[in-house]
Amino acid sequence: MPYHEFECSKCIPERLRHAVRKTEGEDLTSALPLGYLNTVPGSISERGCAYCGAKHVIGTPMKDVIHLSHGPVGCTYDTWQTKRYISDDGNFQLKYTFASDVKEAHIIFGAEGLLKQNILDAFAAFPHIKRLTVYQTCGTALIGDDIEAVAQEVMDELPDVDIFVCNSPGFAGPSQSGGHHKINIAWINQKVGTVEPEITSDHVINYVGEYNIQGDQEVMLDFFDRMGIQVLSTFTGNGRYDDLRAMHRAHLNVLECARSAEYICNELRVRYGIPRLDIDGFGFEPLGSSLRKIGMFFGIEDSAEKIIEEETARWKPELEWYRERLRGTRVCLWPGGSKLWHWANVIQEEIGVDVVSVYTKFGHQGDMEKGIARCGNGALAIDDPNELEGLEALEMLRPHLILTGKRPGEVAKKVRVPYLNVHGYHNGPYKGFEGWVRLARDIYNAVHSPIHSLSALDISKDEIPTDRGFVTRRMLSDRDLDPQIANRADLRPYSGRFDIIPEIRARRAERVANGEFVSAP
Repeated sequence: MPYHEFECSKCIPERLRHAVRKTEGEDLTSALPLGYLNTVPGSISERGCAYCGAKHVIGTPMKDVIHLSHGPVGCTYDTWQTKRYISDDGNFQLKYTFASDVKEAHIIFGAEGLLKQNILDAFAAFPHIKRLTVYQTCGTALIGDDIEAVAQEVMDELPDVDIFVCNSPGFAGPSQSGGHHKINIAWINQKVGTVEPEITSDHVINYVGEYNIQGDQEVMLDFFDRMGIQVLSTFTGNGRYDDLRAMHRAHLNVLECARSAEYICNELRVRYGIPRLDIDGFGFEPLGSSLRKIGMFFGIEDSAEKIIEEETARWKPELEWYRERLRGTRVCLWPGGSKLWHWANVIQEEIGVDVVSVYTKFGHQGDMEKGIARCGNGALAIDDPNELEGLEALEMLRPHLILTGKRPGEVAKKVRVPYLNVHGYHNGPYKGFEGWVRLARDIYNAVHSPIHSLSALDISKDEIPTDRGFVTRRMLSDRDLDPQIANRADLRPYSGRFDIIPEIRARRAERVANGEFVSAP
């Protein structure tokens, strides 16, 4: 029996089939936990809701939009500023969040008038913003507010504005993944095809499922520029509202996060005949293969190979420096959806760590299939774990590090297990060749931090050692390392800047000044 029963969940027998240990000789039919189901009552899930999946994950990264939640202020507050969805126009989408602030009286008597006034006030407060998205929440969905009618009234009164309505209340699916689907389909139904773009290249793509966490999109955009590819729109990180209305004119949909955005890619293929190409921006080999595939599609393989050769020569010695010092490091890969399988094998192969557990809070069966297939024997796979199950897994697995988000990460710190925030990033971006070295550096810094030797001390009763000298990460990581490896002159630690995005933006500005081809951000 491959299922793993947590001691803390024996009172909830339904949880048994949500965790498995991968053992020798098993195939995915016997090692696949149940997934993407309604949370088992009593298990106190840490999932987000469908509203969160629509607004927080996909909607909010659009940079020139007022994002307004029609519901209590707590809904919009909960989805505000928890990820670093930066933009190149002043981060408007991070600075402000908007809510109609529905109260009990509005639930009784209706809140359509309140919503209309909020929309008018928002446009008045920010007259340079002409686009707005309204997200429905549970309360206003239950009372039946006609958000579409309100939006049309405002657009009739203010002809220069445009409003998108996303009906994705929290109960619209078993997790935030349900909200991904809702906003994907709503966008293509309401907005795609309503703007005609300027085409400036023979090679035009939509970059889909990319949210520009700490500049990920801008890193990839730099590669596409160097290949002569026009990025018509990015769905949705650092993306413009009107660019996303013109998605129907791309030649190819390049899909990064399949869990959150494959739905719109599939619909663009059915309705407009635009093919879909899945890529991976993480890791030297996956990224290189992705650029080659895009190059082959357009017949510009040479431009892709030139980038791969240059970037590999520049950054591979630094990746190898960390790989030698991270061998045998046990990590729990506990991210969102697609990183479960995007990273499961490549961090083992290229960074040298061992993945001892994978989990997802909202992934589908396909995510678990790919993630488990890429793990080694003995790995523990969990669907939708709660806090107690996570703590029990940490006690059993004894990892050196977990790669996760803030909520489970902060819990792990309480039991002296460090974590990296791979949702909002610690010191990203992590995409691109240089970005992958930055991830390796952050893993190294977390695992070999000297603080671990002090964190178990109780200063109220333990004697503080005074006979120890200054300790560095390098002293700890190289203590048992083969001297021939430790002293290799061809390897080096990360040598890039603390923030690489200003340099990327400066290169783009220089291309514009020189009249060179630059894809629209």
